[in-house]
Amino acid sequence: MTDTRLIHTVGVHALEWLWSHRDGFRLEPDADPEVGLLERFKPVGELALVCEVLFREGVAGARQAQLARQLIDHVWRETLDGGRMLVRGQRTEPLSPIPFEVYLPFRELGYDQPEVERAARLNHRLDSWSAFEGTPTRRLGLSAFQRRFGLTPRPPEADALARTWLARTPEPWTVEGHIAYAVTHTVFHLTDWGENPDGLPPHLADYLALWLPVWIDDWLDLQRWDLLGELLVVDACLPRPTLDERAWTAFAAAQQADGAMPAVHAMPEGDPGEVFDIVYHSTLVAAFASVLASSRALTELAHATPS
Repeated sequence: MTDTRLIHTVGVHALEWLWSHRDGFRLEPDADPEVGLLERFKPVGELALVCEVLFREGVAGARQAQLARQLIDHVWRETLDGGRMLVRGQRTEPLSPIPFEVYLPFRELGYDQPEVERAARLNHRLDSWSAFEGTPTRRLGLSAFQRRFGLTPRPPEADALARTWLARTPEPWTVEGHIAYAVTHTVFHLTDWGENPDGLPPHLADYLALWLPVWIDDWLDLQRWDLLGELLVVDACLPRPTLDERAWTAFAAAQQADGAMPAVHAMPEGDPGEVFDIVYHSTLVAAFASVLASSRALTELAHATPS
């Protein structure tokens, strides 16, 4: 099994980079209508989810926990203007689920914006919201978020799951970029981002246990660090995680000295804002994978039989 210190250090360094580049979590209120105001909400929502996982798992050191709290406070207060930018986004695109998706992890962390909540409850009653066209994995995520918010999922999660690629356990050698991300996010939604491993149906857990090591080897050899990080999260969500030593060693080695994780191959160069947009997700994924894997490693250690 991989050294727990190595796994933990990846997350610490990733959070340090995210904190030092916190201004990269920016919105564009005057964005071109063809791009849309809501396009840049995605990084903020992903940051909130990762910080929520960190607090939930309880394996962060004092420095890591402090950085996560500072980050989440910063983006709520500065980037989202205390949630008022979510309200603006909802008014701009009334039927978009994005403000709701971004808001939920903040709400679960104790932040509050009543107008977003009212819009979510109103939209939930509309057939247009349940008819919102998206990928099967996105629909599953929206249903899971509705449940966590206290609403009856529309459509039910079981119905949404049935339409996903993973639920049909097709030929594993067809997994490539967009399919691989659909697989990882299906697992994230089923397990509530690692909180409930039992949410993964046993036959899907068996399928993943069989093929995940192959996919990890493939994306490791291709140096696709962003996707490799998501697959390492999936491994930590399984009933019996492997904490693959070769993959974690290479993943840690790919991380830059300042904590940034390249998305593919080496770090890009150029305008700092553009570089942030390329690597923020892979760096967030590194923090996510580190927290879950550290938690699982400590659990395994606690359950180990003394020799």
